Amino acid sequence: MLAGMETSERTRLVVVGGVAGGMSCAARARRLDENAEIIVLERGPHVSFANCGLPYYVGGEIADRDALLVQTPASLAAALRLDVRCGHDVVAVDAASRTVTVRTATGEQRLGYDHLVLSPGAQAVHPPIPGIDSPRVRTLRTVEDAVALRERVDRGLRRAVVLGAGFIGVEAAEALAGRGVHTTLVELADHVLPPLETETAWYVAQELERIGVVVRTGIAATAIEPGPDGDVVVLADGTRLAADVVVLSVGVRPDTAVFEAAGVACDRGAILVDEHGRTNLPGVWAVGDATASTDAVTGIRRPVALAGPANRAGRLVADAIFRPETARPIPAAVGTAIVRVGAVAAATTGANRAALSAAGIPFHTLHLHPNQHAGYFPGAQPVHLVVHIGGDGRLLGAQAAGADGVDKRIDVLATAIRAGREVADLIDLDLAYAPPYGQAKDAVNLAGMVGENVLAGTLALWYADELDAVRETALIVDVRRDDEVADGMLPGALHIPHTQLRERLGEVRDAAAGRPVRVMCASGVRSAIAHRVLAQAGFDSASLSGGMQTLRAVLGARADGMLVPGGPGLQKEEAA
Repeated sequence: MLAGMETSERTRLVVVGGVAGGMSCAARARRLDENAEIIVLERGPHVSFANCGLPYYVGGEIADRDALLVQTPASLAAALRLDVRCGHDVVAVDAASRTVTVRTATGEQRLGYDHLVLSPGAQAVHPPIPGIDSPRVRTLRTVEDAVALRERVDRGLRRAVVLGAGFIGVEAAEALAGRGVHTTLVELADHVLPPLETETAWYVAQELERIGVVVRTGIAATAIEPGPDGDVVVLADGTRLAADVVVLSVGVRPDTAVFEAAGVACDRGAILVDEHGRTNLPGVWAVGDATASTDAVTGIRRPVALAGPANRAGRLVADAIFRPETARPIPAAVGTAIVRVGAVAAATTGANRAALSAAGIPFHTLHLHPNQHAGYFPGAQPVHLVVHIGGDGRLLGAQAAGADGVDKRIDVLATAIRAGREVADLIDLDLAYAPPYGQAKDAVNLAGMVGENVLAGTLALWYADELDAVRETALIVDVRRDDEVADGMLPGALHIPHTQLRERLGEVRDAAAGRPVRVMCASGVRSAIAHRVLAQAGFDSASLSGGMQTLRAVLGARADGMLVPGGPGLQKEEAA
């Protein structure tokens, strides 16, 4: 025997479901054990395809359908000696006899296993509304879905309605609008991309409208009425939207009914696994979208339908099966994701406000709008950054939107969250800097500085969603320049440019008449300076987090009706 050669008894590993989690598990298993019998059972016609690339194929950016096929059964057999069987649907599992029942085009068969890895993924949710079974209603989950939709577009599809403004829905709307299809995007939540905060999602909604997508949020579709020449989507307010195709993207649920019936423990359909991917049944493991992952920040268990975590979990489950003595646990999910819409990218990592509140975790929110690279270098544009931190300084979550540099900042923050770092640690990160790529104080460094100031009490913040209460109980001081307030400021606010504030504290004291002072500027930088002046002069002061940029994003359509042309002194309340 050659030195270093590994031997093992012949083990049969059966993997149910390919694509991300299943195929990464099978591939890793082969690299660990050359003698194992590895069988992959895939219900559909493709075992390894780029499901995240489907909208880009519909939009034409990916021209060749075959580019979506990452691997084929033949290529996997040649490279890794995997026995990949497409068109094989697992319809039953008998844990006692360690067998699965597989349905194929030629009938059913039983297949034994030593280890069974479940990677069934998720299936599209079909809401119970009349007409949902219309042949014009399509999902975008498979290569066949993408090919069929693109063929419809190529044949002159004119009108589309996309139900659901999650990541796939937004990408589908962008793809269709880019092909000249009149597209309406309908979302039940009050903003697109519900996992994002309102103020982050606003930038995406603005960009959707810029590229021609009609956005309807905060409203449900109540019916789909099929017709000979097209369908009509009826909304809750009575609006009727003509559609040659309806793209359904209202969410997914774990595709686990068969396995739950076999005794696999599940929580609301999601398979429960331990830190190495084991289920409650001996020899049965699970990975991917169908499993319940533990959130790294909140500790809540939920499915995480993302390709990266599924791939990594597949590899780690193979380690646990074939190298248990050195296998690392599957890490808790951070949930990092990014989407491109037109010229804007939006990304998220960690927990959002809703998740933190539901978990009872106290937090502060920071809003920043720094440029993605040096302001004096051509092309400087803001990165709109939202960061959530705990009272102990721990980083809890972050989001960003902008035309450039979003992915870089979110990846750094995702790494910091994974490492359990505190916000002050961001100050010390040694990040790459040159004028075309960043700033000497990067956006991430600045987030650390702001967070440290908040925790130390050097900076007190107030928030845009507190506006109504603040207007009733406090004096708002707007410290922007004259030309800035001319484009709109809050009625009832006192305008004093921040460079004049020290000399005009008496005006602030008279106007406040004992009330707290809440200061604001364009992005929060100048108002933070003004806050320090006011606080050290004895005022109860706080700075608007993110300034007017965040305020407009939170107010949305309300902003134009609320803001009035500004000028020196107090703005009239009745102008609102």
